[in-house]
Amino acid sequence: MTDRDEIAVVGAGLAGCLLACFLARRGHRVALYERRPDPRTGRAERGRSINLALSERGLDALRRVGLAEQVLADALPMRGRMIHPVAGEPSFQSYSAAGDLAINSISRGALNNALLTAATALPGVRVAFDHRLVGLDPATGEMTFETPQGKVTAAAPVVLGTDGAGSAVRGQLLGYGVLDERLDFLDYGYKELTIPPAGGEFALDPTALHIWPRGTSMMIALPNPDRSFTCTLFWPTHGTASFASLTSPAAIERHFATHYPDLVPLAPNLVDDYQHNPVGVLGTVRCAPWQVGGRVGLLGDAAHAIVPFYGQGANCAFEDVVELDRCLDECADDWAAALPLFHARRRDDTEAIARMALANFVEMRDKVASPVFQARRRLDHALERALPGRYVSQYELVSFSTTPYAQVRRRVRRQQAALGAVAAGAAALLVGAVGAALALGRRR
Repeated sequence: MTDRDEIAVVGAGLAGCLLACFLARRGHRVALYERRPDPRTGRAERGRSINLALSERGLDALRRVGLAEQVLADALPMRGRMIHPVAGEPSFQSYSAAGDLAINSISRGALNNALLTAATALPGVRVAFDHRLVGLDPATGEMTFETPQGKVTAAAPVVLGTDGAGSAVRGQLLGYGVLDERLDFLDYGYKELTIPPAGGEFALDPTALHIWPRGTSMMIALPNPDRSFTCTLFWPTHGTASFASLTSPAAIERHFATHYPDLVPLAPNLVDDYQHNPVGVLGTVRCAPWQVGGRVGLLGDAAHAIVPFYGQGANCAFEDVVELDRCLDECADDWAAALPLFHARRRDDTEAIARMALANFVEMRDKVASPVFQARRRLDHALERALPGRYVSQYELVSFSTTPYAQVRRRVRRQQAALGAVAAGAAALLVGAVGAALALGRRR
């Protein structure tokens, strides 16, 4: 056997490792190429380990290869949002009407390591670390990698890019002029902070995703098994109120004491984390087509990266793997047919979640603390209890079902239209009743 008999998966992150598991289950030989050293033996890059919120779409994919229980053993269920105001006590908002549904906080690194170990334990899967893709001919599958030993070449009948938002595979296809790309960056970035355990215990409620909504900024915190919390601060990258505006320890301390006063006593390394952890970028990647010649394809963030505000990035990528597996089933493993079918099936869904994720940023940043928003959530839950299965909130459809994202948007619009019609009808009846009462009063 030579490398020409192997399916090449470029990128041994979450999607790449899961894809290798699915392909090996189908009997394919797989070569995983990863630009980093083996993450199981190296040290994580500081400030880049944003926790994931693993929900039903991701769990559905993991169940299909027998990994869900193993992964959930390292996860912490979060049953709702804990909203932290500037002053006053935090308030809890359940994700579901019954309070029984949860998304799961898990370390990106821990999940990646579990998937990588599972993939490499399968027959026919090998991984090449420290291989950075610098050349790809989409017509032949010829690849060139930079390694610590110099440049090496390989070839494959099919090359699949699962190498993230900054995909080298996508970059190579752009260089050949065989796809179009659009990158929409927010003027917001993110910075990771940490709340350590307090006396060996969680410093905050570990059953909630914590949110500090501040209008033009926001911070979230997710629990870890070691009883710490990984916090992520979202803030504009430029301007008088931005990451660039805090340049001294005193300024950092003043800012957090003013805007996040309950965080300060819980985060003894706040100033050091703020000064030394990098600011990450946030944006949406769109490109088309996701495949070239039925031979080179893109998957996950490499094809359609989204902002993280619905907690669906990894879940959506895992769902990509499931859909590609379905397409291979239907096409009898004919890649030339399966890859175009995959793009056709998934493009509307990935565009739908991209739009919902951007809208959810506004909700988390500006609306969750408002009485109007909270009343609407109570109405959602009341309708879910009164009309089980017939009325389901957008959040529940996205996070706790595998209903295609595009169908979620259509269903929610129908529900909102129905509510509007009911409200208009009730208002008309009220106006009619008042008018009738006034007329009767005049006659008397």
